[in-house]
Amino acid sequence: MLTDKTHIVIHHSLTKDSDTVSWGAIRKFHIETQKWKDIGYHFGIEIINGEVEILLGRMMHETAAAVKEQNMNKKGIHICIVGNFDIMEVPKPVWDKTVTLTAFLCDFLKIPASTNIKSHNFYAPYKSCPGSKFDMKKFVADVLTT
Repeated sequence: MLTDKTHIVIHHSLTKDSDTVSWGAIRKFHIETQKWKDIGYHFGIEIINGEVEILLGRMMHETAAAVKEQNMNKKGIHICIVGNFDIMEVPKPVWDKTVTLTAFLCDFLKIPASTNIKSHNFYAPYKSCPGSKFDMKKFVADVLTT
């Protein structure tokens, strides 16, 4: 149920964005290798043919398969940005699109942006996700001013 969604969780794919549709490869990995019923996230952000696209993963009312800690698969809307933000900065157009999507979701689902937008590694500190070069404080500040 959408009323169960209380958080937004930000991820990165830890893969290079190849300017083609990597989302399908992520879905295939999650289904075939991880043995999940679908891709683990609700939304993806990816550059495809030079344009920043918002891609649909699981439906928002469905439970994710991205963060088992603290019941975040059930409570969170999960957004995965295609790229490896341990080795590069998030491109500004990708950042801006992710901020816009996140601000919309917070407004639509009545999720308090100042406290309930978190990184994957907030719940799983052994991971770098969404990357050591992803500034969560700036991201939340940008969402709050959108």
